[in-house]
Amino acid sequence: MLGADFGMSEWTIPSALADFHDIENTIEGRRAAVFLDYDGTLTPIVDTPEQAELSDEMRAVVRRLGDRCVTAIVSGRTRRDVQAHVRLDNLFYAGTHGFEIVGPEGSGIHHEVGQEFLPAMQELHQRLRRALGDTPGLLLETKGYSLAVHYRLVQESAVTRVESVVDGLMADYPTLRKTHGKKVFEIRPRFNWNKGKAVQWILEALDLDHADVVPFYMGDDTTDEDAFEVLEGRGVGILVADEPRSTAARYRLEDSAEVARFLQSLVRILHVP
Repeated sequence: MLGADFGMSEWTIPSALADFHDIENTIEGRRAAVFLDYDGTLTPIVDTPEQAELSDEMRAVVRRLGDRCVTAIVSGRTRRDVQAHVRLDNLFYAGTHGFEIVGPEGSGIHHEVGQEFLPAMQELHQRLRRALGDTPGLLLETKGYSLAVHYRLVQESAVTRVESVVDGLMADYPTLRKTHGKKVFEIRPRFNWNKGKAVQWILEALDLDHADVVPFYMGDDTTDEDAFEVLEGRGVGILVADEPRSTAARYRLEDSAEVARFLQSLVRILHVP
């Protein structure tokens, strides 16, 4: 059940900063495992993906967090792309919405699903490029296990046509599905795997799926709701958003600056293992 209704003018979930004492009580005597989205969570929302650079301050606090507890980046970017942006070797990385997972060197963690969908993805990408490649402002991003059609810089009057072309071509690919993000259409395999499944897999693979572990997940987009739902009743979901919306998260933060403040507070109360 989602915790807030669309269109509400006020938040119905508390701030993770204002209620940090309650969160501290929740994890007292227990271990933490922290899962973090990248774009819009660790970095502000920007016009194009390549502009989303991690600040030195954020990189430093995430590094300290990774020294204190299992910390994973769960991103719609490819695993290699998000690793190249974060540049920390003490983290776990789940790329392409969790379709490819790796751990730090020596962890033995490596997991991929959905390889059978790659040919359809590649073919659709080529067809989309031919059909939409000349659309001003449009960015087609191929990510192996997913495709992203970014329309943030497309004139509003052209967005309907873009979506119509995407839907028309996708009719030829029943094994793929389209989801909506922030000014982006995400195309992924029609396969029961998502960020929530990836979080659950990592918890089980590391033997962390126990009552003495409090898993955290922080994210800003609709694709993060799968992870919030997985953690309902057992962990701490934190939505990063500057206005109320429907969510399964328990808490909220306004932007990446508040995320940095929250992670700094979390680092202070966690002990180095």
